Amino acid sequence: MTRIRPTPGEWEILQALWKLGPATVRAVHEEIGAGHYNTTLKLMQILAEKGLVVRDEEARAHVYKAAVGREALQGDAVEDVLERVFGGSAAELMQRALERRKLKKRELEELRRMIDSFEGKKS
Repeated sequence: MTRIRPTPGEWEILQALWKLGPATVRAVHEEIGAGHYNTTLKLMQILAEKGLVVRDEEARAHVYKAAVGREALQGDAVEDVLERVFGGSAAELMQRALERRKLKKRELEELRRMIDSFEGKKS
């Protein structure tokens, strides 16, 4: 299965749409607060061509909304990185992630609960 790999700029727009919900190009541009308006417009058009956003052309200002959920697209991205960079080893991926970020006690506890939950599902 071919995965769509959004560029960093496309991820930024998707993040804004997931936060805002359906929004105009202007609203997304103001949310991300970077670059030129025309760049934001072009990236949103590309995202529509890729099928990652849909455009409602009914109103005068076109309204865009994400066509793919955050978790689904993040899952595809993690799977891609897991296979390409870590040879399929989730343990290596987690080790590198944990080495790079200092987690709060609460975050570590949540990770332990998730691992316990996954182990319970396999039993």
